Amino acid sequence: MAIKVVISGYGRMGHMIEQVLSRRGIECAMCSEDITATPKELARECVCIDFTTPDAFRANYKFLAENFKATVVGTTGWNDIQDEVIAYFNKCGATMIYASNFSIGVNILFKTAEYLSRLAAGVSDYKTAIEEIHHIHKLDAPSGTAISLGKIVDAAGGYQTPITSQRIGEVPGIHTLTLTGGCDKITLSHEAFSREGLAQGAVEAALMTERVSGVHEFKDLII
Repeated sequence: MAIKVVISGYGRMGHMIEQVLSRRGIECAMCSEDITATPKELARECVCIDFTTPDAFRANYKFLAENFKATVVGTTGWNDIQDEVIAYFNKCGATMIYASNFSIGVNILFKTAEYLSRLAAGVSDYKTAIEEIHHIHKLDAPSGTAISLGKIVDAAGGYQTPITSQRIGEVPGIHTLTLTGGCDKITLSHEAFSREGLAQGAVEAALMTERVSGVHEFKDLII
């Protein structure tokens, strides 16, 4: 079934998503810096892909839940209100797929880190640490991806993992997990070459909204 998409946030990610939609032959009905200006009759026909700012998403999530056919949320920095957001989408009977990172490679990183952390916790006294590096335009630190990775590692191995953040130039994103023991160190890392992987994953999530309902984290749907 064909879908139509409205892009919320028309910065670098918004432009990249628009390009991916065009290549996939998916209609982009509107690109907006103010999603609340979307005509409600259009919203009802469309999936919204949101890559805005933490403040914008906090201000707009109720409009998204109340009006759009479904919503894909790639914006990060709203972890503290996550329960509230999920509850509101469920109250509205609205579909939402969210992720701290829509890259397929990052979601493979999550699964690998979970397995590695569980193995290491059972056999040695490794100490875990996470470092993330992003471009200077990124507003939240640590990144949502690093927070998600930390939660996965801690839950799998009973660790308390510190996270360090750097903002350098135009780096799309590097996330590195290290497990350091008395005799060796294990390093697991993912480096994005561009934002295109995020855009491709977000478009895949938009297509998924045609066959799922309710609120889902992207990693639980793909791996």
